Amino acid sequence: MKAVVMAGGEGTRLRPMTASMPKPLLPVANRPIMEHVLRLLKRHGLTETVVTVQFLASLVKNYFGDGEELGMDLTYANEEKPLGTAGSVKNAEEALKDDSFLVISGDALTDFDLTDLIAFHRERGALVTVCLTRVPNPLEFGITILKEDGRVERFLEKPTWGQVFSDTVNTGIYVMEPEVFDYVEPDVPVDWSGDVFPRLMKEGRPIYGYVAEGYWEDVGTHESYVKAQADVLEGKVDVDIDGFEISPGVWVAEGAEVHPDAKLRGPLYIGDYAKIEAGAEVREHTVIGSNVVVKADAFLHKAVVHDNVYLGPQTNLRGCVIGKNTDIMRAARIEDGAVIGDECLVGEESIVQGNVRVYPFKTIEAGAFVNTSVIWESRGQAHLFGARGVSGILNVEITPELAVRLASAYATTLKKGSTVTTARDHSRGARALKRAVISALQASAIDVRDLENVPLPVARQQTARGSAGGVMIRTTPGVPDSVDIMFFDERGADLSQAGQRKLDRVYARQEYRRAFPGEIGDLRFPASVFDAYTGAVIRAVDTTGVPESGLKIVVDAANGSAGLVLPSLLGRLGVDSLVINPGQDEARPTETAETRRAGLVRLGEMVSSSRAAFGVRFDPVGERLALVDERGRIIEDQRALLVMLDLVAAERRSGRVALPVTTTRIAEQVAAYHGTQVEWTTTSPDDLTRAAGKDAVFGGDGQGGFIVPEFSSVFDATAAFARLTGLVARTQLSLSQIDARIPRAHVLRRSVATPWAVKGLVMRRVVEAAGDRSIDTTDGVRVVEADGRWVLVLPDPAEALTHLWAEGPDDATAQELLEHWSAVVEGADH
Repeated sequence: MKAVVMAGGEGTRLRPMTASMPKPLLPVANRPIMEHVLRLLKRHGLTETVVTVQFLASLVKNYFGDGEELGMDLTYANEEKPLGTAGSVKNAEEALKDDSFLVISGDALTDFDLTDLIAFHRERGALVTVCLTRVPNPLEFGITILKEDGRVERFLEKPTWGQVFSDTVNTGIYVMEPEVFDYVEPDVPVDWSGDVFPRLMKEGRPIYGYVAEGYWEDVGTHESYVKAQADVLEGKVDVDIDGFEISPGVWVAEGAEVHPDAKLRGPLYIGDYAKIEAGAEVREHTVIGSNVVVKADAFLHKAVVHDNVYLGPQTNLRGCVIGKNTDIMRAARIEDGAVIGDECLVGEESIVQGNVRVYPFKTIEAGAFVNTSVIWESRGQAHLFGARGVSGILNVEITPELAVRLASAYATTLKKGSTVTTARDHSRGARALKRAVISALQASAIDVRDLENVPLPVARQQTARGSAGGVMIRTTPGVPDSVDIMFFDERGADLSQAGQRKLDRVYARQEYRRAFPGEIGDLRFPASVFDAYTGAVIRAVDTTGVPESGLKIVVDAANGSAGLVLPSLLGRLGVDSLVINPGQDEARPTETAETRRAGLVRLGEMVSSSRAAFGVRFDPVGERLALVDERGRIIEDQRALLVMLDLVAAERRSGRVALPVTTTRIAEQVAAYHGTQVEWTTTSPDDLTRAAGKDAVFGGDGQGGFIVPEFSSVFDATAAFARLTGLVARTQLSLSQIDARIPRAHVLRRSVATPWAVKGLVMRRVVEAAGDRSIDTTDGVRVVEADGRWVLVLPDPAEALTHLWAEGPDDATAQELLEHWSAVVEGADH
């Protein structure tokens, strides 16, 4: 006997899940519903099967093919237009006209005994046997009344409660004889229960009803879809689950990685090659698809997650469905009954309320509160650029496809034939993405100078030597699984706000320029990059007195790219140096705060034991510098800024220094003591570099970033190290002596969670609360008390946070100030 599987429905009630996927392919326990149906047919010996397809037919055909993988023989009957339940079977008449056949829906989950159904049909000599089942709510189905001998007495399609006269409903599974085709007109929409069966009954033809025992769920609504998953996990339906039951009810498929510290409470299913990190909690009735990543501290309960989904840290999913290739970012919440379509992005700390539908290819902005369905509008992000260029999680937010589109957009903003310098850090991810960027630039008629793996300041300096711009790809500092794609202008500085907006516009419109075959850009690898760079540093920075000073310095390259420059630099400086950690580890392209601290402690031990003048530690991309004095004590970053400022100002005795508004006002005292002035800038690095580039003598950000204006206007740890060495050699004071003569600063910092919707309100409340106190709005709002104490309130541009800095004559006063203004910020939120 042959079988017919009906797989042509659109599944409109299941949108947005079925907006880009036919209903029969919706996964239940990580297998398409129709695959469960086909496996049931095979179990009962029905291996020759005709599949009727119409909506997104090619996806069904491509997935199942000829059925060989399932040990079946599948053929397809394609409907050009919807023909109804009977019309679509009539469409496959040629394959079914020789023998009895069974009709079954491709989108209902069941484990009925089809062998017994077929035997019942043959015993009764029926023309049609309708398979029935009993359900508690028959409103969505066709009701059937049987006579005592099993013949059908009456049908009623989708009744109201007033019409309900039975709980025995039609499951859409039939066994039929080929003669039934005589009652179905070809090429017009015809239904079995609405058109064909009433005619057969009128003529007294033998239609029987078989009441089946077992499980049957018509997966027609979101509720029934989620229920079907739970029923499979609970063992209420007899289907094959692809995986190993590692503990009662906990199913894990091949290749899945589950951290021992992840909490699993079954029944649940984890698909092949999924990754569950430490601290994640996966609760009952959750189904996780293939290649899904569940980050630390995520929480899932009754959630159905399709393939290739990324669930960020602290995400919270309850009773929802997440479509394939979707990214749910840090601390986002998806509530009960919500459905997120395929290929969506749900931003950090956003909330999607219960029963909301988000259609495919949509973006929910960070911090958004979504309580209505997102169907037409794209909810696109406001800007590509963040504080460090275009940043995101590698292969989740920052993919090779995105890198190609970004590079194409950047190339389009430049003239044909321009040169762009490209560089990367020593991570594999950056290497892979840089190749994609180079291809896109060349294909857009741009010549490329590829520096390969170099420190960030070298990339900037080389870009400034005749390029129209530059692209540097590096691991996000402190976040090993994220990358930053940084764009430079012709001076090697970060792209200006106007330049970013221009790139943004081209990217959003996807109006990329393409080169003609003869215009494809050239690719060159410049030689002697490090020698040229260190030569320029030594020429620009005053290092007189260094060779005669007999300084001994311990230099920690921290296994980063600074180690590539140091041999050339230290040779030219002429100091006695000990270099530690010079090698590069591509598995560790960045460092956490803990790793950095531990590295500085070790450096301090080596400085004191070797009696060196001081120690320096580079960050992994050679942009920032940390200091250790001759006693081996770590000089904290804010303190290091004051030490460097004191050294520079003492030697220059005039000029301007550029510092961000978050810096302690002790800096003003230090600068004034030596006859220099402070220019306060915003916390934005490009604002600081712009201010330091205009006839300034020094710039710094208090986080290890130093600007040496005589060499360049950007943060450069190598140039800062050369300058520091020259200053220490000439001043003949140790770093601890310089530190001791600078007054202690008492600056405290705190971050307060602030929903995006109230950020503007918070700042207005701060200004109102300031009353008649002095206010500075260089960046955020700085409120200055009459006695000089101050607090700075600054909204974060990328996260749902407000940052506060407070300074007083001692820690207790600063703490009191911080508490008071934190209460103002939090009060505005309520």
